Amino acid sequence: MSAYEVGIEYRGSMIRVGRIIGNDSTDARFSYAESYLERPDASPVSVSLPLMREAFSPSATRCFFEGLLPEGFTRRSVEQWMHLNDLDYLSLLYNLGKECLGAIRIRKEGDEEISSYEKLDMAQVKALAAEGATKSAEFVTKSHLSLTGASGKVGLYYRDADEAWYLPKGSAPSTHIVKQSHVRLHGIVTNEQLCLKAAGKCGIPVPDSFIIDTGKGRDSEILLATKRYDRIMPSGADSAAEHITPPHRLHQEDFAQALGKPPSEKYETEGGHYLKEMFDLLLTHSADPIRDRLSLWDRVVFSCLAGNSDAHIKNYSLLYSDDLKRVRLAPAYDILSTSIYKSSTRELSIRVGDADTLDGLTEASFRLAAREVGLGERLAMRRFDDMRRRFVPALMEESRALVEKGFEGAEKMAEEILATGGMKHL
Repeated sequence: MSAYEVGIEYRGSMIRVGRIIGNDSTDARFSYAESYLERPDASPVSVSLPLMREAFSPSATRCFFEGLLPEGFTRRSVEQWMHLNDLDYLSLLYNLGKECLGAIRIRKEGDEEISSYEKLDMAQVKALAAEGATKSAEFVTKSHLSLTGASGKVGLYYRDADEAWYLPKGSAPSTHIVKQSHVRLHGIVTNEQLCLKAAGKCGIPVPDSFIIDTGKGRDSEILLATKRYDRIMPSGADSAAEHITPPHRLHQEDFAQALGKPPSEKYETEGGHYLKEMFDLLLTHSADPIRDRLSLWDRVVFSCLAGNSDAHIKNYSLLYSDDLKRVRLAPAYDILSTSIYKSSTRELSIRVGDADTLDGLTEASFRLAAREVGLGERLAMRRFDDMRRRFVPALMEESRALVEKGFEGAEKMAEEILATGGMKHL
């Protein structure tokens, strides 16, 4: 029988929330600690795990906690290095759960608290860019970081005082998520930065991001650094200070976790109604459901215009306030155009109205979707028209800005997005 302690950061302090107990991953159950339930300020760690005294089922437990883990090649690499079974998600989470997305931490009773930062020289940063997911998996293993998603990524700390990158160790929190280029998809760092910046110009909340160029702008020499919106510097912290000031954690969960779906079900299958479930989730749980539902609509429209067929439910998240009482739609992330890559599917991750492919999208698809999710059709289509009007100028302006920074293929990439994405049908 194994027992894992679950903690959550609350206004800068870590508090015990509960425990996961089981013989293995097939029967492990999470339950809230009685001491936590008795707190007047107790809040659930997930929409899918409401406050109650009974232990949750192994399925409900797994849906949320496995959702904290990396996926794909990075997960397989970490499992091999740690000699873990691919079905043993709890052992993997324990080894990586010192620094997850959001504010959750996983430990065992009696664990020694280790928190430090290792300065990286440019050669190490360059190796991270050059070696892709293999190098990020090595960093993930060494630093006990757990970042969800299938692409190669690692959490790093950036200090303004010396413009240097640091690798967090143990429970030390990071400030940025750093992604490598994908070996099979040319220009993906430029692609994501272009789409993120264009989305921001179209009025969609996005985190600050920039490209780290360790050479001459080639794919093997660049990384995308995105500032973590689930990390905030404590009040009064000096960003230019010589010492390292750890940020505070804010809790978040992606829509798969909140809806009680495992990572394997992040893509909608026939008969699913993911878009309606997402809008209903915001209606029920957001502290500002009107604004958040309209913002979600804007993101769906933008993703379709950009030709992003990989906008699955783990690429949308809820962000909690520092007291865990208020939930809002988190800023947009993982926005890019998949349509410019011939190897990528044109099937949508989430159906829009009657359309399940980029080529099937029409205005009527969005009208139907607006009715299905409970938005006023007139208001929804006004925002659709506004997004469509703003999309091309934003994309071209941001592509030219990237060209000026030395990424010469950005303007051609923007033209490919317009030629292959949903914009050509809408």
